[in-house]
Amino acid sequence: MKREVNLLKFYPQSKRPIDDRGNLITEQDRAIARKFDVEYFDGDRLTGYGGYNYNPRFWTDTVAYIKDFYQLDDNSKILDIGCAKGYMMHDLSLLIPDAEIKGVDVSNYAKEHSIETMQDNIVVANANNLPFPDDYFDLVIAINTLHNLPLIDCKQAFREINRVTKNNSFVMNDAWRDDKGKQSMLNWNLTALTYMSCADWEELFKEVDYKGDYYWFFAE
Repeated sequence: MKREVNLLKFYPQSKRPIDDRGNLITEQDRAIARKFDVEYFDGDRLTGYGGYNYNPRFWTDTVAYIKDFYQLDDNSKILDIGCAKGYMMHDLSLLIPDAEIKGVDVSNYAKEHSIETMQDNIVVANANNLPFPDDYFDLVIAINTLHNLPLIDCKQAFREINRVTKNNSFVMNDAWRDDKGKQSMLNWNLTALTYMSCADWEELFKEVDYKGDYYWFFAE
């Protein structure tokens, strides 16, 4: 399959203060953020989201597009890797209430503070060792997640996605197309441990035989 497709084209965009954040962020901020605990989700903007709360305007149109793109229905099984507090899962469940929707995240804090409707559906685990059978899901999604792993674990996570999906998957990772984009990413990056150009990501896809769809997060 391997299509480059922007499934987040309906996700609300805002102007990112890349230079301002790049001038302020420290390695200590990054170390705190990479714990994916309270400081990352509900602490200061320099260590994460600055408050990660549910707002239907963020995912409603996006999950509707994903549902239609992959022709999901009430018989579908869907996995969200890096699901955080389960907001995308929740909005998917509103569209397809009888679908089986699971989430994986490394953060105990995120699960404990997740949206109530999805809390029991979230498993605390690493993407490089997914606790699900082979060929189980109709769609596996990993948005801005796999790049947070060291390279060796990132590669294994792609292999795990191939293993647990019957057919469809979509990943989105930090990337750049030119030197300007690279510098912006270096200024903006907070948690990613594996980040590279679009071309290098595509070479990685070949190496691990990733079979799904993909797009990029650009710090622009």
